[in-house]
Amino acid sequence: MDEELYTPDPDDNYSYKYSYDSNVCEMGDYFVFNTHLTTVLYTTAFLLSLLGNTLVLWILFKYENFTSLTNVFIMNLCVSDLVFSCMLPFWAVDQTFGWIFGEFLCKAVNAVFSIGYYSGVFFLTLMTILRYLSVVNPLSTLRSQTQRCGFLVSLVVWTASILIVVPEVIHTTVQEKLEEGKTCDYADGKWKKVDIYLRNVLFLFSFGVIVFCYFKILIILLGARSRRKHRTVKLILIIVVAFFLSWAPYNILSFLITFPPPTCQYEKDSKLAFHISRKIAFSHCCLNPVLYVFVGVKFKRHLLRLFSQCLLCGNGQASSPRIWSQGKFHYEDASIY
Repeated sequence: MDEELYTPDPDDNYSYKYSYDSNVCEMGDYFVFNTHLTTVLYTTAFLLSLLGNTLVLWILFKYENFTSLTNVFIMNLCVSDLVFSCMLPFWAVDQTFGWIFGEFLCKAVNAVFSIGYYSGVFFLTLMTILRYLSVVNPLSTLRSQTQRCGFLVSLVVWTASILIVVPEVIHTTVQEKLEEGKTCDYADGKWKKVDIYLRNVLFLFSFGVIVFCYFKILIILLGARSRRKHRTVKLILIIVVAFFLSWAPYNILSFLITFPPPTCQYEKDSKLAFHISRKIAFSHCCLNPVLYVFVGVKFKRHLLRLFSQCLLCGNGQASSPRIWSQGKFHYEDASIY
């Protein structure tokens, strides 16, 4: 009797076939609801990210200044989230109709999507390092160099993010598949594995840096009695936990499903878990503005001020002074937090 074996489809690391009687591991209606949920969720995440991150940028330019390196990184993080979220409508359409946008947009959308992801991880890590340095050494010379260094570091991050996705641009293409129709994916499964492994390595490295820095920060700030410092601790914890819970399951599962599944049921369950984790991860792009509103005291104050000015538009008395930090270098680094 022939044994039941799984062999990877060379065109797709996420689908596996039986060699027994040439039957596919049928998913049936397993993901019928998933298609509609993906369309609704990605569209909602796109709209919320567009509204939230645009509002954060507006407040930054209206009320804050960019002598603060933290504000420079927050601005770039908002741009990263916007870049990332602007690709969600393409994936929402792809989930329903297959890839209908052609070869050029296949490469462009994947590249821009990945650039948004990598730049977001890098800027979040840099914000952590900056906050760590500001807490450990409040009198450092970072403040006097922020405006020049901030835009230089930002340029380096965006350049590095673009260079990382060059192989993705080269090797992604539109493919015709019997079960799925046209898809936008890697032509060679090996390059897809390289992309997944690289994403996981960078994620683990960045998260390791974040955990180390925030652990040191908490030790220092928990010994202080300032309310401002405790608010900073609260915001730090929430941002880190949100980032980890959003992206860790997706990165772990994307790595695990590169291996052939032992059973068909295992494949179904792992695919379902992967699709759920991907929705959570992709929705993270609209989460940071919400955290600023509920946790960032200064941002909340700016937001209320902006709404009051909009209600009193035409009055001419409302001003929009920028916050220029004075005196010693403090824990909030004159940032929007």
